[in-house]
Amino acid sequence: MTLATVPQYDGDRSTVVGDRAVVVGAGMAGLLAARVLADAFETVTVIERDSLPDGPRVRDGVPQARHVHVMLEAGRATLEDLFPGYRADLLSAGGLEIDGARDVSFYAEGGFLADGPESLPHYAATRPLYEWLVRRRLAEFDGVALRDDCQFAGYLTDERARNVTGIVVRNERRATEELDATLVVDATGRPSRTPAWLDAHGYAPPVTDEVHIDLAYSTTFVERPPGDERALIVTPAASQPRAAGVLPVEDGRWVVTLGGMHGEHPPTDAEGFAAFAASLPVPDVATLLDDHAWVSEDIAHYPFPANRRYRYEALDRFPEGLLVVGDGVASFNPLYGQGMSVAALEALLLHDALAADGIETLAPRFFERGEEVVDVAWGMAVGADFQFPETTGPRPRGTGLLNRYVARLNRKAQTDGVLRNAFVRVMMMERPPSSLFRPGIMWRVLV
Repeated sequence: MTLATVPQYDGDRSTVVGDRAVVVGAGMAGLLAARVLADAFETVTVIERDSLPDGPRVRDGVPQARHVHVMLEAGRATLEDLFPGYRADLLSAGGLEIDGARDVSFYAEGGFLADGPESLPHYAATRPLYEWLVRRRLAEFDGVALRDDCQFAGYLTDERARNVTGIVVRNERRATEELDATLVVDATGRPSRTPAWLDAHGYAPPVTDEVHIDLAYSTTFVERPPGDERALIVTPAASQPRAAGVLPVEDGRWVVTLGGMHGEHPPTDAEGFAAFAASLPVPDVATLLDDHAWVSEDIAHYPFPANRRYRYEALDRFPEGLLVVGDGVASFNPLYGQGMSVAALEALLLHDALAADGIETLAPRFFERGEEVVDVAWGMAVGADFQFPETTGPRPRGTGLLNRYVARLNRKAQTDGVLRNAFVRVMMMERPPSSLFRPGIMWRVLV
């Protein structure tokens, strides 16, 4: 399921179904879930263990926020639907909107893809800016409260743990506090405690799929001249597992991220970082680093050992009053930039589930529909990761054939802008992968 097929946001469908919802985690998944919950609950409280900065600054709990974050079309369009005027907010705060069909130099399969014939609006900003603007808009809603410096300590339940009735936190004063809730949403990401809690309370924990890729990436920022909005993507391939992403962002900067899979990790010293950039199959990143001043105090580094997916949709039993969203359900190779957009699509599914049938049996309904969103992102990310023989884990069916077809499509797209746009719309989670097999597209790929 992608933007083209997920039920769109319609506030007129929403009715109040409960008194209080609590969201644990103020990352993008938690904030977007809280936004749709604000239509369906009298009050919504977002709990966050970090101190939430009054501005677009990196939080301790989100170290990956210092690196390139791509806002795919599924996320861009959904943000504007959930927060009308979000685009204007982003641009006034220094973010950019570039043309994904022409402003982004996209290197794949030994060459740059041709410019596309249709403009594809694409936001360019840092993760802290995206998150801060959402947090600021969310705080304007009546009945919504964001509480930082609060550590989640556990779930409240009825006697048999069949219903989650709230959470326990250690609050700002380090005192234990209980928060009652009709619905609790776990948006704590990969460290989610829900699988272990299920196991400890008589439930079967979800089966976990892991696809190991041994990825790490490093990032710096460099000065960007006014009006220069170039972006660059260098994708990894079986013959060279190194990658790069360069994106124009606020404050007159480019964010430059270098990545490598299966042990090909970029260094964190300036000399090693520059040498890694020079080893890429094109000189563009190294030239940019040579020609522009570096403005970061250090080089950020982040390891990502494996894609991980929890199969909540397959559980026979799950407590009422609890939901898991975002990276707590599935986290993907960050080189493909899917996380924020999957969270946005999940928020739309949550909105639709509440508007259609209220709070009853919410979790199984949400997990069942959410599987369709995760399947698309998982298939694309994990499928691409299996072009490397070193990748291990459960391999999606048809991966080899799909990878060969996409590789041929990318080679053809180096001289065919129509193919570039078709491919980018799929990568942006705007259209489903099946759209690449429409007769008109297949003819261009195979002839």
